[in-house]
Amino acid sequence: MVESAMAFADIGELGAALRARRVSAVELAQFFIARLELVGPKLNSVVTILRDRALAEARAADADLAAEHDRGPLHGIPYGVKDLLAARGGPTTWGAAPYRSQVIDEDATVVARLHDAGAVLLAKLAMIELAGGMGYNQADASFTGPCKTPWNTEYWSGGSSSGPGACVSAGLVPFAIGSETDGSITNPSSYCGITGLRPTYGLVSRHGAMALSWTMDKLGPMCRNAIDAGIVLNAIKGPDQNDATSLPNRMTAMVMPSGPLRFATVKGAEDKCQPEVRKNYHAALDAIAAGAKVTEISLPDFPYNDMVGIIIAAEGGAAFRDIIDDGRCKALSDPDGRRGGYSNLVAPAVDYVDAMRLRAPMRRAFEKIFDDVDVLVSPTFSTVAPPIAQSFDKSYPGFSDGPLITACNLVGIPAVAAPSGFGLHGLPTSVMFVGPALSEPRLVSVAASLQTKTDWHRRHPPLIS
Repeated sequence: MVESAMAFADIGELGAALRARRVSAVELAQFFIARLELVGPKLNSVVTILRDRALAEARAADADLAAEHDRGPLHGIPYGVKDLLAARGGPTTWGAAPYRSQVIDEDATVVARLHDAGAVLLAKLAMIELAGGMGYNQADASFTGPCKTPWNTEYWSGGSSSGPGACVSAGLVPFAIGSETDGSITNPSSYCGITGLRPTYGLVSRHGAMALSWTMDKLGPMCRNAIDAGIVLNAIKGPDQNDATSLPNRMTAMVMPSGPLRFATVKGAEDKCQPEVRKNYHAALDAIAAGAKVTEISLPDFPYNDMVGIIIAAEGGAAFRDIIDDGRCKALSDPDGRRGGYSNLVAPAVDYVDAMRLRAPMRRAFEKIFDDVDVLVSPTFSTVAPPIAQSFDKSYPGFSDGPLITACNLVGIPAVAAPSGFGLHGLPTSVMFVGPALSEPRLVSVAASLQTKTDWHRRHPPLIS
């Protein structure tokens, strides 16, 4: 029998209960499906529950355990995926009305790898339409409605991995898979008080995932804690012959540095943060870097926002040219999104080429930073979640985010966002750890160290506890 406290148990705790026969995989799947059905509509966080598939996978997981065929730490663990990942058993809507009935009868590589690891897929989770590729300025930018943070349902869960953030936070799934092009794992992780891991570009195959920006998209885990994020990443990473951008095995060695870690902050990163965000960031920095020397670096001087804007416009315009040409983009929920595709189609080629050329010297500049630094530390976002009833450009005037997330996505380096406390309106705040390419074990270790010294990751919202 599943105890209610298991809603917020981590992967290790659930795995121990399964192996001790205190609960079965079928019981876990039924328990979390019931939570998805009950709470999901209150958060606008669920698109499709894959009940038949989930119960079949759970029965197979139980049979394997009974036969002493243990597939590892994810065996029998339920999860959900952002609805830009193809999965047999239901539609893949990309969060957008024009694709609401789209069925892709295959499993994305990430879904197939989690199946092989014994995980049980429960649901396709809500997202911002087309991952925000046409632009958006409000929380109500999906046919499923504005996704809400379970800490206060008058506020947004973040985008574009809205549903994964809300569902993990609310205890509707133990973990989820999100995607990031320019902040879409780190943002909802911050606003929902969970731990999100954006991996190195190419470390996780994107085969079977909706493409927004071929040169920037990444898939990664959104979890209760950093250790869970590392477990999930180990199951989904690796080369894939179906994804030409996936890194070959010989290029994916991840090594922990020896000796004390060298931390650095980013100049200006906290200048326009809400006071509570800044205070919690400094407390987290003190906790993980106690006694260590912390330096400050300035980000290399590049036009980050202009670069990411033209790259997403050009690549997103190509990705969604069909619905722009035939006018179906007019069915999108956000007014900016209905117009944005048309401007994407006239993105200047010379600007796109210039932006792409700048990425090579930008990578070299970041590599130079990491010659002397192991981990960059920064507030993940400058504010807590904005209200769903207000457009983003009118929320929290005077506060703004620096270019770190955009810069890191342009150069393809990893980050872990972890809860750091609570701020305005009792909403979560977050701290971010950034490292060089393939430094995921280091970042997971740093975030896990913070989580041994604090309990923010163990707090959960009162919505349904």
